[in-house]
Amino acid sequence: MSEYNFLFSIDDSYVEQLKTTLLSIKTASKEGETIHAYVMVKKTLHKMTELSVFCQKQGILYHPILVNPHDFKEAPVSERYPDTIYYRLLAHEYLPEDLQTILYLDADILCLNNWKSVFEFDLGNNLYGACSHAKLTNLTNVINKVRLKSYESEGYFNSGVLLMNLPMIRKKVKRADIYQFISENTFNLLLPDQDVLNALYGDRIVSLPDEKYNYDVRKKTTYELISKGKWTLDWVIGETVFLHFCGKEKPWDPNYTGRFASLYKYFANQARKVE
Repeated sequence: MSEYNFLFSIDDSYVEQLKTTLLSIKTASKEGETIHAYVMVKKTLHKMTELSVFCQKQGILYHPILVNPHDFKEAPVSERYPDTIYYRLLAHEYLPEDLQTILYLDADILCLNNWKSVFEFDLGNNLYGACSHAKLTNLTNVINKVRLKSYESEGYFNSGVLLMNLPMIRKKVKRADIYQFISENTFNLLLPDQDVLNALYGDRIVSLPDEKYNYDVRKKTTYELISKGKWTLDWVIGETVFLHFCGKEKPWDPNYTGRFASLYKYFANQARKVE
């Protein structure tokens, strides 16, 4: 039996979305794959028991991690970017010491196909594996590299899917460095935790193919154009592992009309049926 570790960071407003993501991960799993879900929160969730029961019924091993709410009290936050988004940067300080690899996922992600392949990437001495969306936004990547002075990195990496090399992270990622960078660049952080990740550690990130592991649903037409018609809807359904509902518009909103809305709503409905 093989065991795989997944990491999430949420608050009470994202419990239902996390259940949808977890159900999609479990649905795409194979026999003999044991799923551990580590969930970082700043206070005990009101629906903690409900989430625990949900995981138990799905055969997912649930590990809640309570984070000190003062750890990021100086970090810039907003309604769209709450303090919980920073937790992944210091996850190694809270996770069990014996964990070697863990995959962080945003809770607005849907898993379409088996995810084992992402755990098989060799990170070597690098810290993370992530997707840069460089093929979609070359100019934006250049601007971000100049803005953050991260000239050695392969691109501007999205932090929604992060394969973590925990032994190396424990050696290289320091709380003091993160605090200092945030303090010195508070007014220059557009996507706060993502900017910190790219500025400090962008040159230690292995690039993963985003069309497979972090497909931005807003960019379907662009994906089809750059692949010369290869990455069609049928290809996505058959090959893409993680579908990411990036941006302000979310598939659980009543007025959402994105192309993948029905797919998300199906999994959300199935998650609600788990009793």
